Amino acid sequence: MLLLDTCTLLWLVDAQTLLSKKAKQALLDNTNNLFISSISALEISLKFKKNLLTLPLAPDRWFAKALELHGISEIPINANIAALSGLLPPHHNDPFDRILVSTAKINHLTIATPDKHIKAYKEIKTIW
Repeated sequence: MLLLDTCTLLWLVDAQTLLSKKAKQALLDNTNNLFISSISALEISLKFKKNLLTLPLAPDRWFAKALELHGISEIPINANIAALSGLLPPHHNDPFDRILVSTAKINHLTIATPDKHIKAYKEIKTIW
């Protein structure tokens, strides 16, 4: 069961050559067990608004369509996820990544990510 980092979702949809071989295989092996945090919708929307990301659709529509096309289930942020994210070790202060780490920990998921900061959290598994 995999939780996709925001960049992993973006690359899965539009730039699969940027995915590692190991990540591609993990995505194939977990076709029916792919998850994304709702925080990724916010991250994508903010990047789009700042012109750091180009999308063919409005961010909300793009996100919904990407999840539908790839059979990805969304995990909403709840109080447990939010509270745990504030208690994580201070490897870095990116709130998006802290939410991903706490989501993975609470839901016993492996995060598909190339992000070295996320990999520093030894309380969760990562793959890349």
